Amino acid sequence: MGIMEKMRLDGKKIFVTGGARGIGMNIARGVAEAGADVAIVDVDIDEAAKTAQQISADTGRRVIPLRADVTKPQEVDEMIAAVLEQFDRIDAAFCNAGICINAPAEEMTFEQWKRVIDINLTGVFLTAQAAGKVMIRQGGGSIINTASMSAHIVNVPQPQCAYNASKAGVIQLTKSLAVEWAMKGVRVNSISPGYIGTDLVMNSPTLVPLIDKWKEMTPVRRLGRPEELQAIAVYLAGDTSQFTTGADFVIDGAFTCI
Repeated sequence: MGIMEKMRLDGKKIFVTGGARGIGMNIARGVAEAGADVAIVDVDIDEAAKTAQQISADTGRRVIPLRADVTKPQEVDEMIAAVLEQFDRIDAAFCNAGICINAPAEEMTFEQWKRVIDINLTGVFLTAQAAGKVMIRQGGGSIINTASMSAHIVNVPQPQCAYNASKAGVIQLTKSLAVEWAMKGVRVNSISPGYIGTDLVMNSPTLVPLIDKWKEMTPVRRLGRPEELQAIAVYLAGDTSQFTTGADFVIDGAFTCI
């Protein structure tokens, strides 16, 4: 069997939180194209349903929409139960749901701080914990958390201390879970994208004026394309990454190198 065949995800059962749009949607599409059945998990069930229908039509895979708020333990547990009901097992879990609030630190409200931490860090823990319990019972699985290059550097000119802190926490959480579960067959890794030209970014009145600055600061002088995260997602979800755990993959056009 050649390497391309080994990279296939045929028969794998995977869920992606925050999967209705942006990076999550592209990860879901990538793993479906590689042969996996996928659950698109999002708070916006209507958009999740549209995304699931489109990916299924394009790939021929079984793709289902599920609603869950990752900050609420009961909803996370119900989502996991629904995935198991539909798929019988969970081979890979992409803990991707996240938000960013730009606000100067001296003006940021407690509610803003708490919302970012609750979704980006606590939500990742709750989702990874719930998926991890299933994978330990199964005898193995792969958890992939979406961190950010913002865990490694401080973004400018936008003020986003809560986001940066939350993503740094995701990386350390990833490492901690990887060590705890290493002998239980559960691999845990993170992906740290740089500036990615998702529809949200390219159509945001507040972010569009920053794009030229971001390009100037990025050595490759462009934003990343969402589909450029698919290959690492497929690798981490599959069997060729069995020795890869506790790692953070920075995909940022060399932004964090300077």
